[in-house]
Amino acid sequence: MRHVNDPAVIDRLMETPGTWAIVGLTRNEWRAAHSVALTVRDVMGNRIIPVNLRGEDVHGEKGYAALADIPAELHPIDVVDCFVNSHRVGDVVDQAIAVGAKALWLQLGVIDDAAAERAEAARLDVVMNACPDQELWRRNRKRA
Repeated sequence: MRHVNDPAVIDRLMETPGTWAIVGLTRNEWRAAHSVALTVRDVMGNRIIPVNLRGEDVHGEKGYAALADIPAELHPIDVVDCFVNSHRVGDVVDQAIAVGAKALWLQLGVIDDAAAERAEAARLDVVMNACPDQELWRRNRKRA
């Protein structure tokens, strides 16, 4: 079954401050994750946790190599935001379920219906093929 985003879920995730683990966030300024992470932290008011293969710190925030490496004192993880290739997202979803994340946000072009279904079956809210930057732009445009 093809996943359809629920606008109410998007609104709640956009409006409720929490902890976002951003998988694929590195120091590479040319990648979308680099600027979107600043929006999530500085505009939306969330704590961000970089998750990348090297465990690099990004934007002054301590980085981790995997979701399982994030210490308990930084939990709960409210949103796992995925900037990984679609063929890799299934593994990230399994990790998100294992650490008790509450929601999964798959960025633009990150599409895996089977992984989204697993996340929903585990009671995670799911947003797929969307970007917080674009959602903010749409909201601001509607208000103008």
